[in-house]
Amino acid sequence: MKNLVILAGNVGNAPETRTTQGGTKITSFSLATSRPKRDGEGKVLKDEQGRRIDDTEWHRITCFNGVAKSVADNVEKGQKLMVTGRIHYTRWTDQQQVERFGVEIIADEVTFLSYGKSRQQQGPTQDNEEDDIPF
Repeated sequence: MKNLVILAGNVGNAPETRTTQGGTKITSFSLATSRPKRDGEGKVLKDEQGRRIDDTEWHRITCFNGVAKSVADNVEKGQKLMVTGRIHYTRWTDQQQVERFGVEIIADEVTFLSYGKSRQQQGPTQDNEEDDIPF
């Protein structure tokens, strides 16, 4: 059996990076994915202006080591990414002795589908190879 997740969406916040005492780099960010909302007959719902209504889901993405460094150095809020990885469930007891549950996606690979806004605003460079998404 295989635990495999592939998500394509928009980054919801700037990545946060930390390093463990053992030197492992960990970068986390949120990723929004959307799909059209449908009625009981399966038709796509639209608002008053005729625009499609979407259901948006938020995913917590966690990256380690080399992937963590690439994400920390190159990812910005709003950027489009594709994440390939696995689902990881956690369970813990908080300070009030309440049992809590969480889920995150452990990213094995992150593909950049767009540039961040700061890179888009720089405009094209003279060297065409630099205009390609680097990862």
